[in-house]
Amino acid sequence: SFEKYLPQSPGGRIGCVAFLAAALLAWADLRWAVLPLGVFMVLCLAAPFIPTCSFFLPVISRGTCGRKAVALTFDDGPDPMTTPELLRLLKKYRTTGTFFVTGHRVVRYPHLTKEIIAQGHSVANHSFHHDMWGAFRSTKTMRHEIEATQRALKDLGIVALAYRPPMGITSPRLRRVMQKEGMFVVNFSCRAWDGGNRRIRNLSRRILKRVRTNDILLLHDNLAQPSLLSQWAGEVDLILR
Repeated sequence: SFEKYLPQSPGGRIGCVAFLAAALLAWADLRWAVLPLGVFMVLCLAAPFIPTCSFFLPVISRGTCGRKAVALTFDDGPDPMTTPELLRLLKKYRTTGTFFVTGHRVVRYPHLTKEIIAQGHSVANHSFHHDMWGAFRSTKTMRHEIEATQRALKDLGIVALAYRPPMGITSPRLRRVMQKEGMFVVNFSCRAWDGGNRRIRNLSRRILKRVRTNDILLLHDNLAQPSLLSQWAGEVDLILR
């Protein structure tokens, strides 16, 4: 079963070691007991914001194919302005990508979601409303966000196995939801800090300067300003080329 795949998180094991160390140190000097517990708390506070970190649950953030290759992923779509252009560029370079879609956009633009699949690309879950603090909501709220998107995709005949939390932020609660849904988390190892395509100037330069073999690239399939469509498409063209 999928639960056997997640017997215990690294964070859980580190926590057990930290509490054991604190108990042992307390015998010598109670003040020393604070040290391992403090380190554990710092790790718990930092881990959610490190997309490559598997502290709370297994996170796939890099490939292991051993070839000079990368994975292209696109968040926050589908979008009637950017998705058709993105599909055209991917077709031009005969390459495929994975679209991490938000449920409310799947409901609004089902034809675009179907077209992504029809052109040979993959679709995965990126929550329903893209609440960046969703990882810190209740387990019930997080499950609702993921399940609502799963239902929207299932209505189109799509079963998503991969999930990317908004902003790549993880939490202990996400582990429990992934176990229940039989899903796994896919984050990223290379991004341009584009603010969801709000900062597209030199987008290609920022990506190409950082990209390494086996990276999972994070790009976005939406655009806040329609006037930037041509510039954005040019940057994506440079990356794919």
